[in-house]
Amino acid sequence: MGKLKLSDRQLYAIIEAVKLGEELKPSQQAKRKAFAKYKIEGWENSKLTGIFYSIQRRLGLIDEIIEELIGVSPLILDPWLRATLRVAIEVAIFRDPSERTRQHLKGLAQFLSKKTHPFVGYYYYDLLPRILEYVPKLDTEEKRLKWDYLFPEWFIKRMKELIGDEAEELLKALNETLPMSMRVNLLKTSVDEVEDYLKSKNVRFERSERVGTVLRILDSFNPEWLFNKGWTIPQEEAAAVASLVLAPEPGETVVDLAAAPGGKTAHMAELMNNTGKIYAFDIDSARIKRMKEVLRRAGVEIAETIKADGRKAPEILGEKIADRVLLDAPCTSDGTIVKNPELRWRLREKNIPKVVQLQKELIESAWKLLKPGGRLLYSTCSMLPEENEGVVEWFLTRHEDAELIPLNGPYDGGFLSGTMRAWPHRHRTIGFFYALIEKKGD
Repeated sequence: MGKLKLSDRQLYAIIEAVKLGEELKPSQQAKRKAFAKYKIEGWENSKLTGIFYSIQRRLGLIDEIIEELIGVSPLILDPWLRATLRVAIEVAIFRDPSERTRQHLKGLAQFLSKKTHPFVGYYYYDLLPRILEYVPKLDTEEKRLKWDYLFPEWFIKRMKELIGDEAEELLKALNETLPMSMRVNLLKTSVDEVEDYLKSKNVRFERSERVGTVLRILDSFNPEWLFNKGWTIPQEEAAAVASLVLAPEPGETVVDLAAAPGGKTAHMAELMNNTGKIYAFDIDSARIKRMKEVLRRAGVEIAETIKADGRKAPEILGEKIADRVLLDAPCTSDGTIVKNPELRWRLREKNIPKVVQLQKELIESAWKLLKPGGRLLYSTCSMLPEENEGVVEWFLTRHEDAELIPLNGPYDGGFLSGTMRAWPHRHRTIGFFYALIEKKGD
């Protein structure tokens, strides 16, 4: 690989994209807008896109370097200066810039002076030599792993406590890109029919070994036609396993307590042959709108969407009305980082207790809804034990009529006997936790 060559215009485009990325979500929208302004096209686009996403993935680490160099949080800096420093650090420290590119980095002082104030330009110019000479102090194992795999140190430490030497494999897996997964909707079509369609488009795919209706797409492919027809629904294997574990039957009454965007609701309707009733709760209007669209396309006739907090469900529906309850609880979502790379720097250890409190309130609400003899699935897409085994153990000590139904696959046992966990590095899917609990009959 030769040295990285970037022109002034290319640097300006990346800086504007990074600055816009703070205001516009998703970040790809910001990138498109900034790149269009600077007419970044073709090969140039793919080269700069790689650098832009690399900055997003490394953001927490880059900001720590800025703080180390200037002594204050970069969040209080002028937004243009903050974006320029982030780009300069990516290029100077994490890449191998050519001599010409290093000169262009100096030239950014004038760019900043025009965009903001000459003082900001001077400030940047004074700081740049220290950026160009920066060498990290990797004096602990956590720091080395943070530098290699781009995760907050507390998260690395927690994963090492959980799975020891395997933690590095897990961090590596969270940085890899998973193929797009979709679940075939048997209310509308068959697996064979979807596979024939993919073959006709010369798209390579593989069928999941654990869930026969989940296909992984191995080529770049626009699934719009399949989604619009309701033939498939975007869903990861581990998420599809949740409905299979709960196993609702035709004619039953089911409550889905945190249902949007509706993939599991649609799956349960399929397992129930569209007979019975599903009440699908969510609090977010935009997500409910999307869920209604997913259910409509999928041909689901038995689901009623309800815009309300799942904790209010027993008041709305009454108690002991459900044969099955699915609580795929709101969580820190660290198991999905493989799908949402920028999420890693938003993980805050101090937020966990608040999330756990909500999970406990929701599982209590789920229990009230359940008939004696009914079953509740508690699941999350987190890997942190306090959101998983911790909540289940707390719950079981409070309810003598609650019995854990042991799960023996398709994934590995959890840290509480009878529970189950999907791991990104072991199972090539998102991180997921499952606990199936039965309410003993009278």
